[in-house]
Amino acid sequence: MTICSYFKLNSIAFAAALLLPIASFADDSTAANTDNTVNAVNLPIGPNNGHPQAPLIIPPAPTIDAKAYIILDASSGKILGANDADVKLPPASLTKLMTLYITFNALANGQIHLDDKVPVSNKAWQTGGSRMFIKPSDTVTVRELIQGIIVDSGNDACVAMAEFIGGSEDAFTNLMNQQAARLGMNNSHFTDCNGLPDPNHYSSAHDMAILARAIIMQFPEYYKGFSQKEFTYAGITQQNRNRLLWRYPNTDGLKTGHTNEAGYCLVSSAKQGDTRFIAAVFGAPSDNARAEDSQALLTYAARFYETKKLYNANQVLGQVRVWKGIDKIVDVGLSADTYLTIPAGRIDKISTQTMLPSKVNAPVQKGQVLGKVSVLLDNNTLAEYPLVALKADPLGSWWTRMVDSVGATVHGWWSKKEQEI
Repeated sequence: MTICSYFKLNSIAFAAALLLPIASFADDSTAANTDNTVNAVNLPIGPNNGHPQAPLIIPPAPTIDAKAYIILDASSGKILGANDADVKLPPASLTKLMTLYITFNALANGQIHLDDKVPVSNKAWQTGGSRMFIKPSDTVTVRELIQGIIVDSGNDACVAMAEFIGGSEDAFTNLMNQQAARLGMNNSHFTDCNGLPDPNHYSSAHDMAILARAIIMQFPEYYKGFSQKEFTYAGITQQNRNRLLWRYPNTDGLKTGHTNEAGYCLVSSAKQGDTRFIAAVFGAPSDNARAEDSQALLTYAARFYETKKLYNANQVLGQVRVWKGIDKIVDVGLSADTYLTIPAGRIDKISTQTMLPSKVNAPVQKGQVLGKVSVLLDNNTLAEYPLVALKADPLGSWWTRMVDSVGATVHGWWSKKEQEI
């Protein structure tokens, strides 16, 4: 084939390169190899009936008699109220949430199983404080130990579980601190698996809310166990110390804690419709106070806020023209399910603004940030999320690169002429 005939056969490809539609959203700061054109488009989130709406007044979160507290949305992670939430404080038995998190993770990874038989050491049997009342002669399962930790707050059950998973409590404690760092619990350090007092054993209301959210979001099948109100082992029936399971509708978790040093603590969670809230209270003066304070925080959140799922992970939210790539267009979206917490009753007032580059040069990596989507309420930006390439687009052949180089030059010249006209 002659060079002339080769070019003739590929004339259609050349013309297509010049005529392909260009994405009309651009922000040069969001991606490499882009031009400087900036446009925007609104993507409606929900219906708007056009009726006037009275302004919604949202008071601050309730003031409670505790050393620290936080209330946040479980899906979006938005903090709705807090006081001294990052102060390092003794967490008492809230520590057991981390013991349970590691246990659930081991179950999910197949390292252990619910019906596994767990040996009970003398150390576990002799551990003081609240107990499940296991003995070295017992045959106890992982399932039973989980119930004993959640409902009975058994220190003995925690040690038995720690030894079963980690080989020793010290090794397990190292694992607890590694997981805390991975979750972003920056104000936490653990020296045991159950929360017995130690000057180097501490956490914060914010960190415990982060941990509770991780349990809820990552292990929903095991989270159900936190709503269990009582548990009988060895003929001894104990009730869950979380009074909100009886007092406050839709409460289904999580864990209490108490020592003289820590005061009365509670991490709780409840759902209002499809919206779930998490409250963490540290250092309340009494058992009843921690329950009332937690209920006040959960009621406040449910009254004044709601959460909407904006987009699914990998949902296509736009397209970008790729020059010199195998594909001419790459889809963009969000890498994870995206939720937004806003004042109650304002869902239909939400809009979004998507900004993308008008063009990108190959190669494009899957997950590469190419733009952003902003969520607005009353013309105020509530949140921004990065838009990423949903697939890779590697460099095309030498012919594709040559055609696109010419096409890009002509397109730029033609766009400039249009602007002059």
